[in-house]
Amino acid sequence: MVVGDAAMAERVVSELRAACATPAARLNEVATAMEEEMRAGLREEGGSKIKMIISYVDNLPTGNEEGFFYALDLGGTNFRVLRVQLAGKEKRVAKRESKEVSIPPHLMSGNAAELFSFIASALAKVVGDEGHNNVFDDKQRELGFTFSFPVRQSSIASGTLIKWTKAFSIDDAVGEDVVAELQTAMKKQGVDMRVAALINDTVGTLAAGRYNDEDVVIGVILGTGSNAAYVEEASAIPKLEGESPKSGNMVINTEWGNFDSACLPVTEYDHALDEESLNPGEQIFEKLISGLYLGDIVRRVLLKIALQSALFGNVSHTKLKTRFILRTPDVSAMRHDETPDLSVVAEKLAENLKIRDTSLETRKMVVEICDIVTKRSARLAAAGIVGILRKIGRGVPGDERRSVVAVDGGLFEHYAAFRECLESTLVELLGEEAASSVAVKLTKDGSGLGAALIAAAHTQYQH
Repeated sequence: MVVGDAAMAERVVSELRAACATPAARLNEVATAMEEEMRAGLREEGGSKIKMIISYVDNLPTGNEEGFFYALDLGGTNFRVLRVQLAGKEKRVAKRESKEVSIPPHLMSGNAAELFSFIASALAKVVGDEGHNNVFDDKQRELGFTFSFPVRQSSIASGTLIKWTKAFSIDDAVGEDVVAELQTAMKKQGVDMRVAALINDTVGTLAAGRYNDEDVVIGVILGTGSNAAYVEEASAIPKLEGESPKSGNMVINTEWGNFDSACLPVTEYDHALDEESLNPGEQIFEKLISGLYLGDIVRRVLLKIALQSALFGNVSHTKLKTRFILRTPDVSAMRHDETPDLSVVAEKLAENLKIRDTSLETRKMVVEICDIVTKRSARLAAAGIVGILRKIGRGVPGDERRSVVAVDGGLFEHYAAFRECLESTLVELLGEEAASSVAVKLTKDGSGLGAALIAAAHTQYQH
């Protein structure tokens, strides 16, 4: 490093470190603000950023469920159809089959009838593969429908589409009941199947976690995106309409990605990323913590250094100005590089950003930047979990109940430094005594398996 360039780079890193700082006092403010937003969301107050969607799931799987159930997992350009055999407490999931189907691009911007007809035809093919031994006898097939788009639910098996996200744009589906659309399409395809439950992937993660551990009270997605769901007492939901569930509990989808507060450590890089996003001013919490954005935040820091020094050579010869060229798996690989000369960092810089011939000192700086951005993400995610625990009176000194947080998503599963930081931050915020009763467990495939499990828990037949 040239002395002037090194000093400039250290100043940028120092400013980043200060801007991303998350001391315990600040994280407690975030947790408190999250809890307050959740309470306002349950009252459906206009100022609340968090919408707190009632999923109307009042029966979570217990492990006693038996029989065959279907699941449809629709959340992107592909969808999955699952057939699951549940065999009670002893054997649990005895058999699981799945088929993934790509949605033709023209159906993603056509009309609702065409899309749901295509989905129903795929369901019909899977049903046709059941074989000669009809396990359903005289029973109607039942399906759990994971629909990972914003919906306004009015019951366990109905919900109107608020808006499409991702690559979908089907105008005549907006404002319509997606379950009714699917039921109509299945009937036309000759598929005798009842949609027993409509959920999103976060609620599915909660259900899948609960199926294997009855102490699971929160489900969290920490992957490309981020969200959380939890079990709430029905009496604590002022906006709940109709009769209270027999169980006395409901599952709440927090949509915490849209949480925003003055206490969040937002940097100049976050502001720039938000302004250039497809949804400026929205999903602020998600943009600080989820896997989709961490790589691009690191890229923006490196770009600032490159524009003010010669550490990375001529900027025009690099890809530092290309948005999302650096992905979170790349950040993870660099953060975990333990080679003496940080050869993995050199490789990632060369492959992704076309930056070559960096010094060891420069590569060490890149690792530190990855670490700063990662720790902020993990610590904020932990603060969000603490906010939910406080809302339901869990994880406090003297509370001997075991509280388990089921987590799904590649950020948590594959990024060890992130996972370790999140877990240690929970201990820091809760205190060792209270934290001893709180566990965080990886729960994979909540969006698929969870849908089948919730369908089983809401079956029209008694086992």
